[in-house]
Amino acid sequence: MSLAAQIAANLPYLRRYARALAGSQADGDAFVRALLEVALADETLKASLAGGRMPLYRAFSKLWASATGPIVGGAPSSEHEAGAQARLGTITPPARQALLLTTLEDFSHAEAAAILDRTPDDIAAMVAEAIAEIEREAATSVLIIEDEPLIAMQLEELVTSLGHSVSGTAATRSQARAAVAEATPGLVLADIQLADGSSGLDAVDDILAIATMPVIFITAFPERLLTGDRPEPTYLVTKPFQEATVRAAISQALFFGSTRPLG
Repeated sequence: MSLAAQIAANLPYLRRYARALAGSQADGDAFVRALLEVALADETLKASLAGGRMPLYRAFSKLWASATGPIVGGAPSSEHEAGAQARLGTITPPARQALLLTTLEDFSHAEAAAILDRTPDDIAAMVAEAIAEIEREAATSVLIIEDEPLIAMQLEELVTSLGHSVSGTAATRSQARAAVAEATPGLVLADIQLADGSSGLDAVDDILAIATMPVIFITAFPERLLTGDRPEPTYLVTKPFQEATVRAAISQALFFGSTRPLG
C-alpha cells in the first residue's frame, strides 16, 4: 500500500482525535492540515509516516505539543465549541492526549506511550489525572437514541453508574422528538440507523433546533459521518464499543460542553 493510501485510510480517525483534542472541528482539522503540509515539505517527516496509525499519531502529537495556540482561531462556531475552548486550560494537554489515545482511539498504554514519548506508567497516571478532572463536572440528564433494546439497556446502566440520569430513550426519530418534548436533556447518545428506517442524524438535528447540548454518536457506520461533507461530530464511538470508550466520550463531552440541561 502506498504512503498516500496508508494516510488516507487513517485520516478520518486522526481527524476525530484532533477534533476531540482541540474541542472544535475547525481547529482539529487545521492541525491535521498543518501536519500534512509540513510533511509535503519535509521528506524525512513524510517517510516517517509510513507504517500505519502510530507513526501518524506520533507526528501529529509532536506538532500539537509544539503549537502555542489554535491554528485557526477566531470565534467558536457554536456554544458547545465555546465551552470547549473555555475549559481546555483546566486539564493538562498530555493528560487529555493520553485519555483520548487509550479510549477514543483504542491504543494500548504501551502504544500511547510510544506516541507521546512517555512510559506506560506515565500514561496510566495521566489517564487517571484526566478522569479525575473530568468527573468533577456536575451530573446531567441523558437522552439515549438507540433501536437495539439490549444496547439501550447497557447504555442506561453505564449512564446511571456514572451518576447521571436518563431523561428518556427512543428507538425512532419521532420518539426522540417526543422524549425531548417531555424533558430537555443535557447530553444525547445517538445511533444513526434507527428502528423504522429513520435517521439518528435527523433526530439530532431536530433536537439541536430546540436546544444546544453535546451529542455523542454511537454507530457501526462511522464512515457515514467522517466524510468531510458536513459538520462532523466531535464525539463518535464505533460499535461494538467498549464501556470505557463510551465513558471517556461522555466525560469529554460534558467537560467540553454544557453540563446543564437547557430550557
